[in-house]
Amino acid sequence: MSKKIFYLILIYFCLLSCSQKSNNNNKPLSIDETVKGWIILSDNVHEDSLVIEKSSEYDINHLQISHHLIHDLRHVRDTERLRKAEILTNYAHSQGIQEVALWDRSLYELDYYPDQFKTGPNGTIDLDDTAFWEWFKEDYREMLNLAPNIQGLILTFIETGARVEDQYSEKFKTNQEKLALVVNAVASVVIGEYGLNLYARTFSYTYEEYENIIGAIKLFEYPEIRLMMKETPHDFFLTHPNDMFAGTINRPTIIEFDVAGEFNGQGVIANTWPEYILNRWTDFLKRDNIIGYAARTDRYGDTRIIGRPSEINLYALKRYLEDQNLTADDIYNEFITKMYNEESLPFIKNAFKNSYDIITSVLYTLGTSTANHSKLNYDPYTSHWARHVSGKWLDPPVVFVEHGINRKFHYWTDIINTLAPDWAKAGGSQLDEIPWVTENGWLTRGENMNEEYLMYIITEKEYGVNLAEASLNEIIKTKQYLSDEQYQKLYDYFYRTLITARLHKAVSTLYFGFRIYARGTSYQTANLIDLLSKSLGQTKEISGIINNYNKDVPIGQWNWKEDAEMALQYCEWIENGTWPSETKGYQTNLNGIIFKN
Repeated sequence: MSKKIFYLILIYFCLLSCSQKSNNNNKPLSIDETVKGWIILSDNVHEDSLVIEKSSEYDINHLQISHHLIHDLRHVRDTERLRKAEILTNYAHSQGIQEVALWDRSLYELDYYPDQFKTGPNGTIDLDDTAFWEWFKEDYREMLNLAPNIQGLILTFIETGARVEDQYSEKFKTNQEKLALVVNAVASVVIGEYGLNLYARTFSYTYEEYENIIGAIKLFEYPEIRLMMKETPHDFFLTHPNDMFAGTINRPTIIEFDVAGEFNGQGVIANTWPEYILNRWTDFLKRDNIIGYAARTDRYGDTRIIGRPSEINLYALKRYLEDQNLTADDIYNEFITKMYNEESLPFIKNAFKNSYDIITSVLYTLGTSTANHSKLNYDPYTSHWARHVSGKWLDPPVVFVEHGINRKFHYWTDIINTLAPDWAKAGGSQLDEIPWVTENGWLTRGENMNEEYLMYIITEKEYGVNLAEASLNEIIKTKQYLSDEQYQKLYDYFYRTLITARLHKAVSTLYFGFRIYARGTSYQTANLIDLLSKSLGQTKEISGIINNYNKDVPIGQWNWKEDAEMALQYCEWIENGTWPSETKGYQTNLNGIIFKN
């Protein structure tokens, strides 16, 4: 079926449902129903429809429409966004999904609100003005009236446009009170007037924000308010611990899983890891207040994981919820046999099983993420060096790195203090989020990169390359058992994984090695010069392979082919001495230095 025909069918479903709104039998999920949910981020209706079409096989009863569709509820006033959301809502209902929820993040940017309410200091909203809250609630009524077929709202009340904590009030003194004020106002309309489900979505950048969140939840006035909490604190990193609060708060809670790999390959390269899913899920299902899950199914564009190898992560969530006696091996066997066949099972399983270690040795470096939402970007991306460090959430902040290294590292004194450029330690990264790190003197100014750590990095990246090669070789063995289409898709998936691993090995050697080279002649050993020379050639060679790659590649937030541009940018900076002199207003100490072989 062509995309055009399929799209017309979806429009038909929308029109049919719209003509029968008064007969809409879809009701919000009751509190005793387990939530089995998916989250769609992409605004590609055809791609999204393929996800929804598969939902009945997973017993999905809850669908969230978010990000590029409806990220804030105010987006329902955008005719095109609303049209797409309506099509998907009605198609979801036609496929048996009971509850469809839109995303929201409130407060919105300050300029959204009428000036008459901005009478606080510096033009802030006066939260004590009852007229503001009357306007606020009426605004929600108008927006909900534009989406009459939904059954719920997912409300992010932390990290919003106009942070309510920054608004003026004489009556509400604490951040917790202000946060609860917004949630209660929304709940009074969503729950109190419209009878919909409201899921308060939480995550945090800092421990202080967690205190605000926990305190605010205690002040929620509606017992019907449910929670949605991420699997990890702050963001979806494989090396982060489980969220410490999810399921421990006395409110029904669903866990937000990112099985599509925002930071971990986005389904463009291998991210097939049921062991990882079951490890987290086992812990959460033991917690008293967990009532289900909602899993992200894409990272924008056409990166849906349904119908692709990464779908095994969704399958792991579903099956383990049904039967907690299952092992990861059971998941591999069931999924691969079902999606492919029994003959190919041992080879595909071997390939899939390497994915976790490939990604954690390629997109991560010594236990910390060094890819910008999966994109090749060691520098000047800032969040590698503070915000995204897993040691932020561990006590003690140590990690044992395998990957051919087999050594324990302190996240701050060993890894970040050495790997982070001086500009990041000077204030170019989010140091305000880790005050105890600076207070303890765990980061010291200056360039600390050295050959010992460069060899650790090269060892780890080589480990990832070797695993990627092994996985691709396993896939090659399946050729006689699969259809041409199945084989080619699997081959391309793991071929891109191998090329990515090789590129990261070359560029990480180049980037971290050049920083050592820039420290002066005493650091410019024969070994270092040889490594830099070879990595320049390898970076150019692999970038050429990527630039000449003529197969279709899913594109979402991460455009895989653009990694070649970033890699060649490093080459240009290093060979011509044109590295930017500043990053985030701080000196890089690399400008004007030319690598000479």
